[in-house]
Amino acid sequence: MATIPKVTLRKREVVGAKESLYLDFYPPVRDPFTMRMTRRESLGIYIYAKPHNEIEREFNHEMMMKAEVIRGLRVQSLINEEFGFLDKNKKKADFLSYFEMKAKTKDQKWMKVHQHFSNFVKGKCTFGDVTVELCNKFRDYLLNTKQLAHKDYKISQNSAAGYFSTFRALLKIAHKEKFFRENLNDFLESIDTTDVKKEYLTLDEVKTLANTPCNISVLKAASLFSCMTGLRISDILSLEWEEIIPASEGGYCMRIRTEKTETETTLPISDEALELCGKRSNGKVFKGLQKHMTHQPLKNWVESAGITKRISFHCFRHTYATLQIALGTDIYTVSKMLTHKNVSTTQIYADLVNSKKRESANKISLK
Repeated sequence: MATIPKVTLRKREVVGAKESLYLDFYPPVRDPFTMRMTRRESLGIYIYAKPHNEIEREFNHEMMMKAEVIRGLRVQSLINEEFGFLDKNKKKADFLSYFEMKAKTKDQKWMKVHQHFSNFVKGKCTFGDVTVELCNKFRDYLLNTKQLAHKDYKISQNSAAGYFSTFRALLKIAHKEKFFRENLNDFLESIDTTDVKKEYLTLDEVKTLANTPCNISVLKAASLFSCMTGLRISDILSLEWEEIIPASEGGYCMRIRTEKTETETTLPISDEALELCGKRSNGKVFKGLQKHMTHQPLKNWVESAGITKRISFHCFRHTYATLQIALGTDIYTVSKMLTHKNVSTTQIYADLVNSKKRESANKISLK
């Protein structure tokens, strides 16, 4: 039979002739937020180390009583967890704060979903409020709500599908960390995605773009770099020179951790792609690049090149994938270069390519 950790109230001397109260767990318990084992929990309660009068002694007595109540609650929580009961204190915990904390460790998409959920619950939600009914209502909300940045436009069905998938990932984490007794995902249905045309540039169009002046030189360099490497804008914005290193087989490679999939990978880059990075220095590779440049400034540049397709920065990633497949690179290699978790995700690019061209040492060249 498992042993319930012993919880002892202890004191620690601090500056100012005071003592800090904390709980000592033995054996250690797992912190539900950091998921690390710990023996201490600071209560944020301070008492006088040597009370000089009745007021200070009374103050110490009241603080010790409060700390003892907290100790008792912790013992109760540990017993509930051990014997399978849902801890009532967890049900009262702030789910929105928990969501925000997790989102900050992820990418921008998580923060967007957090903002949508906060709007949906009007800024207030505990773990006890999160039920299957509430989750299904949030599902309906996502299918009908407007974009955060553009209030006149609804979010697309595919965006709604992605947002709800992220929300379900949060529920899975919360269940794993024992904030929920059951996995609510077992009772929820995902939102179906719709087929969307993936726009991309032909090699001739990429060459045309490369030969077209751009008012923002760093935007041009980063865009062409994406065409030649397949990197997402989030990874290009965060790319640092220390991540571009000599490869063991010759040439250079990027050792990065992708923001979206949190995948650690090493990707080779061609000498031509490296030239787009400019002179080696410290810090960010594409210094001065801002996310807003990938909207209207990018659109203006593409239009000035005579390209009529609706091209976003992400289309350069599609361009890389389709050109590699068209030039004969096997789909497994392309999948690894794009850091896809499943080859099936990469298959959509193969479907865009009508025929393969001969293989060459440097598959994509703008010269």
